Amino acid sequence: MARKIVVTSGKGGVGKTTVAANLSAQLAKRGQRVILCDADFGLNNVDVAAGVEHLVVYDIVDVIEGRCRAKQALVRHPDYANLYLLTSSHSAPERYVSPQSLKLVLDALAPQFDFIFIDCPAGIDEGFHRAVATADEAIVVTTPHISALRDADKVITVLKSYQLNDLSVVLNMVRGDLLLSGDLLSPKEVAELLKTPLLGILPEEYGIYNGDLSQIHMAFKTLGNNVLTGKRKLYDVTRKYTGVFGNIRRALKKRL
Repeated sequence: MARKIVVTSGKGGVGKTTVAANLSAQLAKRGQRVILCDADFGLNNVDVAAGVEHLVVYDIVDVIEGRCRAKQALVRHPDYANLYLLTSSHSAPERYVSPQSLKLVLDALAPQFDFIFIDCPAGIDEGFHRAVATADEAIVVTTPHISALRDADKVITVLKSYQLNDLSVVLNMVRGDLLLSGDLLSPKEVAELLKTPLLGILPEEYGIYNGDLSQIHMAFKTLGNNVLTGKRKLYDVTRKYTGVFGNIRRALKKRL
């Protein structure tokens, strides 16, 4: 039975969809059967982030309205044999999709998969509640900036009312040089501020925000391993900026 994990954020622009896509691909590479479901019915761009928009034939609305079976709506990723995409309402964007109907579709698919990642709209509006109501676990993606952390805190407060099996945070776009200089909150400070454990840290300078599923690096490998095993090992984003050459990199960064 698949673990259903909603990936959400307090605000847009923190890399939520890209994190969901890359994490899904990372687990698929490890032999896990994974569905990445687009529950953001407003923007519905998971298929674009995954590079499969030209392969989409059916979407969730087609399944709900009986035009196809749930498995027929799945798009198999051409580069990751175990990764499938379930897109949102391209065929009928005006249709209302209830939490119950979305949950029925995912519950029907769950016995045949190991993970279902649900890409959720940012914020805490109706679309957020629809996506969260289908999940058993939640990952909140945020950046280390105060405005993003404040919004993440609001989302976490609402998520705790759902009594999920697990709730964790992924800290995205973290600059190791600023972390070393004390210009960013440390991972420990972020976890204490949000009163929620960190599942992973992703560096800004590795270009993970480009939506390219082929560019999986050590940070995502560590994150994928944490999701798979339940560990909380955090990727060291400061390693690049330690030692002699690291100090040179830090000095060059300050001039940019």
